Amino acid sequence: MFKKVLHGLNQKKVKVFSLFLLCSFLAWFLSNLSETYESRADLTLNYRNLPDSLLLGKNSENVIAAKLRTSGFQFLFYNFSKKRIDVDVSQVEYDNGQYILTDNALRKQVDAQLSQNIALLDLDRSRLVVDLYQVASKEIRIFPNLDLQFQQNYILDGEPLITPDHVVVKGPESEIDTLDEVQTEPIQLNNLAADFSKEVPLVFPKGLDNSIFSIGRVTVSGKVVKFSEKVFETPITVVNSPEGYQVKTFPNTVTVLCKATVERLKAISSADFGVEADYAQLNGSNKNTLLLTIIKKPENVYDVRLSEKTVNFVLEQQ
Repeated sequence: MFKKVLHGLNQKKVKVFSLFLLCSFLAWFLSNLSETYESRADLTLNYRNLPDSLLLGKNSENVIAAKLRTSGFQFLFYNFSKKRIDVDVSQVEYDNGQYILTDNALRKQVDAQLSQNIALLDLDRSRLVVDLYQVASKEIRIFPNLDLQFQQNYILDGEPLITPDHVVVKGPESEIDTLDEVQTEPIQLNNLAADFSKEVPLVFPKGLDNSIFSIGRVTVSGKVVKFSEKVFETPITVVNSPEGYQVKTFPNTVTVLCKATVERLKAISSADFGVEADYAQLNGSNKNTLLLTIIKKPENVYDVRLSEKTVNFVLEQQ
């Protein structure tokens, strides 16, 4: 019984002693942290304000060390989270093939971004060499990679709309000089009977490690309309007839199949088409036929096709 009471008292004393010890340590620790120290801290660099003619290379310094005078609290904070310093690249100077930020300019930029209770004593370098290189710039046209399947009697009205329709690429001239176009990721739409709009990423060619693009995604849209078909009987015109002869085709007309909207077909007549047979392009395999070519067709139609690609003819002496 006595041993149990003594054991209980000892445990209680140990807990009280431990509590006082912890409080004493915290008080000492906080007291020391409130004092001023001189020590080194790592600063993370964030480059900004790059001139349009320059790009940042992969070998630029990301961290510099600085000797600071400040409280222990501040150094403790820097041990857990590095201070970020914005480096204004527009202040660099070109010296002997390198882009540098002088000691004076670097110190001013760092000092201006430190708190008032932090004094900058020294940096681990007298100047900062920034990995920059001259770049060229050009606009590249964007092409949609489309696979569209329509419902019966539906078709795309005009060309698909790409917004924006170009991308600006910046990089070494040797990298981008042969780049003429950029495609979108494949777009597959089935059973289309209505207008569509889809945002898709761009697919950039490989090997452009030092180039950057102004955008990475575009919107591709298209207008889908219902069409109908109508057949028109069109006269055949013969050109380049041999001297002293008249070329007569039989038949002397050909049917033309035209696809357009119903309203557009109502405004179209046979006079809107022109079909020509050129005697100078006489078919070598068959001396009795001439090739037919559509030389005139109405605007705002989706397709115009001849029912026959050749026509028979005879020569009549004049």
